[in-house]
Amino acid sequence: MSESRRASRAYALVPKLSVALLSFALPLSASAAGGLELVPDTTMLLALIVLFVVLVFPVNELLFKPIFKVLDEREQRIAGTRSRAEQLERDAQEALNRYESSVQSVREEAEQERRSLLEAARNEALAATGEVRGEVEREIDNAREQIRGSLDRARATLRGQSQDLAREAASRVLGRAL
Repeated sequence: MSESRRASRAYALVPKLSVALLSFALPLSASAAGGLELVPDTTMLLALIVLFVVLVFPVNELLFKPIFKVLDEREQRIAGTRSRAEQLERDAQEALNRYESSVQSVREEAEQERRSLLEAARNEALAATGEVRGEVEREIDNAREQIRGSLDRARATLRGQSQDLAREAASRVLGRAL
């Protein structure tokens, strides 16, 4: 027979016992009909004390001990649940710390890779710019050489033409050929 069935049968006996004991005490209290009694009836008092003493043990066994047992079990379950919740909170905090540290390390790696890619791109840009600058400078030097050559030819041509023009101008001014 299970513990809960025994307890429910025992609870059913308490009211029956109480009614039986009170039925013995009622005739004693009925004799004091009427006025106010300052001195209690000793037989009634003894009957009530006996009834109290007799009921203390069954009530303790049938009512208080099971209630306290249930309350203790409940307190133990609550304490267990709290300890499990605290453990889960610690585990969650550890997982969060691991997650944050891994995110931080990934960010640092990504930042380092970004910096290296940026440095490589800068170096490539500088190299490309250097090449283009060298080509441009060579083209500028070529153009300057061409301009110098053209300028020298133009000067030579102008000297020859200026001498011819000067002779012609002198001959016209003098009116004779030189």
